[in-house]
Amino acid sequence: MNDEQLFLLISNAKIKDQKAQTKLINIFWVDVFSFVMKKVRDENDADEITVNVFSKVLSKLDMYDPHFQFKTWVLTIAQNTIIDFWRKKARENQDPTENLDEVKNQYAKSPEELMISDEEQKKIIKTIESLDANYQDIIKLRFFEEKSIKEIAEELGISVANTKVRVMRAKKVLAELLKNNDFDDIDYK
Repeated sequence: MNDEQLFLLISNAKIKDQKAQTKLINIFWVDVFSFVMKKVRDENDADEITVNVFSKVLSKLDMYDPHFQFKTWVLTIAQNTIIDFWRKKARENQDPTENLDEVKNQYAKSPEELMISDEEQKKIIKTIESLDANYQDIIKLRFFEEKSIKEIAEELGISVANTKVRVMRAKKVLAELLKNNDFDDIDYK
């Protein structure tokens, strides 16, 4: 693909042309996935990070400067996403006694506070149930059953590339719905 064709594809992807977005993802998926895989050395983590990278790429296409190579820009986003991944991992692996007071406070919550958390969970599930059946299936398989992209593709009888795009879109739609339903204080990453 020459530069002119790539810029046309990027322009169409910017205006939310789904075919252009899918084609853009398919063109750069292997490069990004390989780059991520070298850094994290775990296929499931690499899949998840790569989906996040393309979600960011599509949401930030307006920020792309055509004076730079598109692939370099995408890989920069990938590098930053990997850094975020390792930071999150480091926080998860902190000394568990560091957060002991926080854990104690969790058990010190009043029944009303616990009910609010339960209510939020029910609202999230209700929001998921309001989604298109395809998105519901994708979210259920990916986030509740924690299946890999490849496993989901096999189960749904669709290509891996199509599965990646569906996971990304389902996450985006769900995040928007939850954001619009006053869930601003919940982290959807």
